[in-house]
Amino acid sequence: MKRFGMMIAILLMAVYVSAEVKYIFYFIGDGMGANQVLSAEVYRSASQGQALGRVQTLMSQMPYSGQISTYSASNGITDSAAAGTCLASGHKTNNGTLGLNAQGDTIYSIATELKKQGWGVGIMTSVAIDHATPGAFYAHVKNRDAYYQIGLQLSESGFDFFGGAGFHHPQGKNDDLRNLYHIAEEKGYRIAWGKEQAQDILSYSDAGDKMLMVQQSDFPGDKHGDNLRYRIDRKEGDLTLAQIVETAIPFLEKRHERFFMMVEGGMIDYAGHSNDARTAIEEVWDMNEALQHAYSFYSEHPDETLILITADHETGGMALGNSDYTLHYDLLAQQKCSSWVLSDLFSQLFKNNAAPTWEQVQAIYREQLGFWGAVSLSDKEEQSLYSIYKQAIAQKSKDTKTMYKSIHQLGDAGIQMLNKKARVGWTSHSHTAHAVPVFAIGVGAERFSGWHDNTEIVPLIRKAIE
Repeated sequence: MKRFGMMIAILLMAVYVSAEVKYIFYFIGDGMGANQVLSAEVYRSASQGQALGRVQTLMSQMPYSGQISTYSASNGITDSAAAGTCLASGHKTNNGTLGLNAQGDTIYSIATELKKQGWGVGIMTSVAIDHATPGAFYAHVKNRDAYYQIGLQLSESGFDFFGGAGFHHPQGKNDDLRNLYHIAEEKGYRIAWGKEQAQDILSYSDAGDKMLMVQQSDFPGDKHGDNLRYRIDRKEGDLTLAQIVETAIPFLEKRHERFFMMVEGGMIDYAGHSNDARTAIEEVWDMNEALQHAYSFYSEHPDETLILITADHETGGMALGNSDYTLHYDLLAQQKCSSWVLSDLFSQLFKNNAAPTWEQVQAIYREQLGFWGAVSLSDKEEQSLYSIYKQAIAQKSKDTKTMYKSIHQLGDAGIQMLNKKARVGWTSHSHTAHAVPVFAIGVGAERFSGWHDNTEIVPLIRKAIE
C-alpha cells in the first residue's frame, strides 16, 4: 500500500512537472469587442448559407473564456497606449502613455521580465511596429506619438523578433534623423523585407541573430509603413500577420527553450474607427488565421503551451441589429473593398472630374457594394445617396474624419447604407467602455475564466509560469 502511494505521488509529480509553461502566445485584437467576434461568425455563417453562428472562429472554441474591463487611470474610455501598457505590465496608466505608470514612473512589461529570465521574445502586429500596442511591451514614453523615440527603444530592447508593417517614421517626423532600420541592423537585427527574405534568414541565420520582418514595399497611401493592407484589399505578395507568426515560431524555437509572443491584430481597430463592418469582420478572421499557427504549435506541445486571446478595448460600439428582429449579414458579402479604398475611388473620380455624373457614381457603388444588383435600394435610399452626391458636387459636404483616415462623403455614405441594410449598428467612431472577451487554452488557461479587470491579466500569466 505504501509502495502504491509512492507510485501515485511520483505520477502526480510527473504530471505537475510536465505542465510547465514554456511557450506563451498572447494575442491582442485591437478594438475587438465580443460583437466583433460574433459578427465575424454570423457573417461567415450567413454568407455560406448556414445557420447563424454555425461557423465559429478558433478563438471562440477555446475551452476557457471570460470578460475584462478596460478603463484607464485617467479615463473611463481607454486609448490603446494605456490599455496596451496595462495588458503588458498589469498597471493602469493615463491615456497616451506607454510603459509608465500614472505617476510617470517606469514600469516593465511581462515580455521584458521574461527576456531577462532567458526567454525568447517576439512582438508582432498588423500595423506599425512602433504603434501603441506593440510599443507597450518595450517602450517607455509619455506620448504614444513619439514614434521615433519608440523606434529607438525597440532596437535597445534586445527582443529576438519583431514583425509588422514597419516603422511609422523611420527617419523622424521631418525625415531628418538617422534611419531606424540602420540602427536596428547595428543592434544585430536582420531586416527581412517580406516573407521570402524572412525564409532565407531562417535558413542561414546564426543563433545570436535577431529579426525584424516588415512588408516588402510600401503601397500607395502608406508612405511610412503604417499598416499591412486590409485583408479585404489584399494583393498577391502582400505580407500578412499569419505569415509573420508562421515565421516567428521556428525562429524563436530554434534559439530558445522558452519563448513569449505577443501578436496584435491591429487593423480591427482601424476598421472600427471607420464603422466599416465587413472590413472589421475580415480583420477578425485575419487574426484568427494567425491564431491557427499558434494552435498548431499548441497541438504538438499541449502540456507546455498557453494561448491567450483578448483585446485592449472595443472600437465603434458595434451592434448586431439596428431596427427590427432580422439580420442580413449575407449582404455584406457584396462589399469588395474597404472604406479606405472606396474613398480613394471617389476621391480619384472627383479629382479627374470636378463634376462627375450620377451614373459614374452609381457605377462605383454597383461594382464595389452591389447596389442596384444583389443589394436593392428603395427610392428613399437612392434619393439619400443622390442628395450626398449633389452636395459633393456643390462642395457643401465634408469628408468623414476618423482617427486614421478621412473617408470621402460618398464612400462613407455607401458603407453606412450597406451596414444599415445588413442590420449592423454603430454608436461611435471612437473607442467605447465595453468589456472585451478573453479566451484561453493550455497550461493555466482556467485562470482566465470569469470577469477580470485588465490589471489582472499579467499577474495571471505569471501564475501560469510559476
